[in-house]
Amino acid sequence: MIACYLDSHCHLNDEHLIEKENELINSAHKAGVSRFLVIGYDLKSSEEAVAIAMRHDGVYAAVGFQPENTVGADIAELSRIKELAGSEKVVAIGEIGLDYHWDNSEATKERQKTWFRKQLELANELDLPVSIHARDAIGDTLSILKEIEVRRKGVLHCYSGSAESMREFAKLGYYFGFDGPITYKNAVEPKRCVAECPLDRLLSETDSPYLPPVPFRGKENRPEYIPYIVKQMSILRGQDEETIAKAIEENFLNLFHVKP
Repeated sequence: MIACYLDSHCHLNDEHLIEKENELINSAHKAGVSRFLVIGYDLKSSEEAVAIAMRHDGVYAAVGFQPENTVGADIAELSRIKELAGSEKVVAIGEIGLDYHWDNSEATKERQKTWFRKQLELANELDLPVSIHARDAIGDTLSILKEIEVRRKGVLHCYSGSAESMREFAKLGYYFGFDGPITYKNAVEPKRCVAECPLDRLLSETDSPYLPPVPFRGKENRPEYIPYIVKQMSILRGQDEETIAKAIEENFLNLFHVKP
């Protein structure tokens, strides 16, 4: 069993998982998953991400507002995000970004862009990388990242853009997280992106409890399923799993400045 699997984006702070925190981490350890990045998506979940990370070795946190969760939120709450980011276990600002999937009105776009820019600026202020959520908004995401240069760069979580856009993000220094969809039959472009992603920019994730890989579709996703993601990466790239897992571990350490 490969001993260096990691989950660079999971939601152990989700209301459906938080009561199973120890069980999920222990079962992931048995599957060889040794590092976890628990991602905040609003103020409460960011606080919970930090609390979970503080309770476990090998577990880290990211704090921030996911774009859809900026509805009704007060931009002043970013002061609390800044406080949380002072924890030694916080390694990124996230997940932040743009999501036009359910609502692409101009008002929504402008609100999300404002929050995205503010959180990118906060990442620079705190010298942290970012975890980016970009859904049906790849063009605007790329434009804003060109506008605001994040010194520590970051990762495009659950990357869903084209291979051509991936190359543009890569030029800016960004990494790419891939999860369950790369195992889905009709996910042609995500599979192409995995095959073409530079090895030194590749990250594995689950986005648990969402987007479970085959053969677990329709069930709750769990960090212990990371080996299925790495196996699919191996098939798509024509490289052995050990090589990919080691590269992902090195990428994680380099991006998030986590000690080996």
